[in-house]
Amino acid sequence: MDILTSITILVLAAFVGFEVISKVPNTLHTPLMSGTNAIHGIVLLGGVLVIASAAGALNKVLLFIAIVFGTINIVGGFLVTDRMLGMFKGRKKSAAGSRQSADEEGRA
Repeated sequence: MDILTSITILVLAAFVGFEVISKVPNTLHTPLMSGTNAIHGIVLLGGVLVIASAAGALNKVLLFIAIVFGTINIVGGFLVTDRMLGMFKGRKKSAAGSRQSADEEGRA
């Protein structure tokens, strides 16, 4: 495959990916991110397997960089997913807030 075909595929994939992601409703972002993190875990495992059989220093350096970026993406994705899920949890009452409301009930 020549370089022009590769660049064309990359540009078209970026355009299609942007269009697909921009149409996802907000309620589906958390499950979509969790699924994407799982897929990235498989990609990361593939990178580790490929680096074991890589020949040449340049290939190993590029694979190492790809593995590092993949790991950052997975960890960041799980942190963002956890934060988004935390927004749906109810707020816990603090001990001071419970005491204060009990005092107010006692006065009434």
